[in-house]
Amino acid sequence: MIIRKRISETPMATTERVTVTLPAGLLVRIDRLDSNRSRFITEAVKHELARRRHKGLLRSIESPHPETAELVDAGLADWAASLPPGDEGLVNRAGGKAIRWIEGQGFVEETS
Repeated sequence: MIIRKRISETPMATTERVTVTLPAGLLVRIDRLDSNRSRFITEAVKHELARRRHKGLLRSIESPHPETAELVDAGLADWAASLPPGDEGLVNRAGGKAIRWIEGQGFVEETS
């Protein structure tokens, strides 16, 4: 069970006290590395959230949503040409690498 109690609130951030149960051995290992358990656990959770987000992005690249197939087939030049007037500067056509989608392999770099 997690118990939450708001302990401070500012316009920029909200901090909440959360009670979690951790194995005693894990706490000993944390305390050996950092005297501030809250800071250590906050950093560890942020790291894990970033890792999972990255893993999800990689999974998305390996298996894109079917509705993106049209965009992939169109290519960057066609997509950039479809932007509303005044948005042309959002795309640097000289930047990046030419890639293409190969079923079962994902995106691969175009060879000239």
